[in-house]
Parts: sequence; C-alpha cells; structure tokens
Amino acid sequence: MTQAMNQRVLLASRPEGLPRLENFRIVDEPVPVPLEGQLLLEVLYLSLDPYMRGRMDDAKSYAKPVEIGAVMEGGTVARVVASRLDGYAVGDIVLSHSGWQRYALSDGADLRKLDPAAAPPSTALGVLGMPGFTAWAGLLQIGRPAPGETVVVAAASGAVGSAVGQIARIKGARAVGIAGGPDKCAFVRDELGFDAVIDHRAPDFAQQLSSACPAGIDVYFENVGGKVFDAVFPLLNDFARVPVCGLISQYNALPQAEPGPDRLALVMRDVLKKSLTIRGFIQREFANLRPAFLQEAQGWIADGSLRYREDIVEGLERAPAAFIDLLQGRNFGKLVVKLGE
Repeated sequence: MTQAMNQRVLLASRPEGLPRLENFRIVDEPVPVPLEGQLLLEVLYLSLDPYMRGRMDDAKSYAKPVEIGAVMEGGTVARVVASRLDGYAVGDIVLSHSGWQRYALSDGADLRKLDPAAAPPSTALGVLGMPGFTAWAGLLQIGRPAPGETVVVAAASGAVGSAVGQIARIKGARAVGIAGGPDKCAFVRDELGFDAVIDHRAPDFAQQLSSACPAGIDVYFENVGGKVFDAVFPLLNDFARVPVCGLISQYNALPQAEPGPDRLALVMRDVLKKSLTIRGFIQREFANLRPAFLQEAQGWIADGSLRYREDIVEGLERAPAAFIDLLQGRNFGKLVVKLGE
C-alpha cells in the first residue's frame, strides 16, 4: 500500500526585490502521524496575503521570519482527518495556521472551529477572517469616521480595501476607492457601491482624486504607499486619521531602488500643522474585539450590505506563482488557494 504524501512549499532562499519561483521549493514528504493530544489536519484552503513577503526576509519585524528550508507560513481552513485530542472529531472544519502544505499536525492551540452552514469556509480567510478584521478594526478603532466624512482607501478591490469602503458607507461616511484598471474600478463602483473610484494608472490620477474629494480627506486607510500616498497626503484635512496596515508598493523595493529628496521634514511639518494622526497597527492588537467584529460582519453579509469577491487558484503547486502575482496587483479579490473539497 502506497503511503500518503504531504506536499509542502518551503522557502528555498531569501528574495532580493520581487520574489521569484526559485525562492520556493516544493517537496513531498510522508504525512505525519498525530501523537496523543494532537490532530492531523488536511488543508482545504490556503490564504495568500501581502504580509508573507515580509516573512521571507531575515529582518527585524513584528514577527519572526520564515527560516530557510521551513514551510511558508499562512492561514488555512482545514478538515480534521485524525484526532487524538479531546473536543475535536474527524470531519470538523477549523481555521488554523498550518502554512503552505497539504497536511499538518496541531495541538489545538491555534484553532477555531468553523460552521460551514453559517458561511462558506473560505470566508474565514477573507471577509470574516484576518483581512476583514483588519479593515474593521483599523477603520473603526483608529480611523473613526463620522457620518458625512470622506474615507479614501487604496487597493479598494482587494480583501482589506473592499471591506474598508463598505464599512465606511455602513457607518454613514463617503467612500472613495482607488484601484488599478477598468474592471476593478467597475467592481468597486457598481458591485461594492463606493461613492467614487479612481484608477491609479490614469495619467491624471492625482487630479482625479482631488476632484473626487472636494471637501478633502478625513480618513485615509493606508495599505499601499508610494505614489498613492503622494496624491492623498496634500488632501488630508485638519485632524485627519491615517490607519496604516500595509505598504505593498514598497515590499519588494531594494534600499537603493527609490532615490530622491528626503521629504520627511515636509511630511512632519504637515503632521504638526494639520494635527494629523498616523498610526500603524497589526490586527492582533485588537484581538479582544474579534467577537464583536464577527457579529457585525456576519449580519452585514446576511443583509447584503457587505459583499466580497474571492480569487481562487486551484492546486498548492500554483501558490508561489499566485503569490508573486499578488505582489504585483494581478489578483482580483481575496486570493485563496484551493487544495481540497
């Protein structure tokens, strides 16, 4: 009888700039056997997210890097296929952090049971998972938009940005999205209901953004950086709030890649002059609020006021290429790798 094998994606080398396929290595190893107090999980869905690029670097950050030769880390939805741990039965569907592999062992410490009847399990990696919670916590705890204020978010068709704009509208604010290309812009405007959307690829992008925000910007949810921030910053109103959850435009930049004048003094001058709040955050800082988020978000999905889109790639072997595409903005919606039924 042939032994079942566990396909795994390892970090083969640290990238310089944009990751390449050579930075990953796919191996097949025997499926591990759970010991007493452990579960064997079969991964059904793997989440691909921009933060993973930072884990590939050996640099000081808020989390440890992935070691060379180790499995790439990532959130997953998995099925329990063998249990030697009380409280879990074969067939249970769980949210886990099993990484880029087909099978994984768990002691149950990082698991949360999911109810497939309540919502598609893959949503636990997107609109009802870390990206959705990032949007909810960053916008409502830091941005705190008031009714009638203008909220701007980049990557507005993505997992985080799409939720930010919709939640802003639910709370009575005006939502202006920034996206790349006519298809994504149409989705943000027509399907998600943003008040306005601007294509950052337009040659007159900064002028269009200014026209879309005639009363200035009260909240800018930052997850891109670069030229988008350059266009937004002059439009920030007094007392504007800027939650910062990511800077995807800079994740692949080499130290010498963006020469130019040091503008820090000018930025800090306006931070002082306009009494701006710029606050970086990691969603786990607000972990105690997750139950409140789930209650609200599930209600919004049920009544149709919070919509989502998934970009599903089939097959673990396609994860490296899909991740590289993600870092270049080629995904459309929450990027998920489907491994099983």
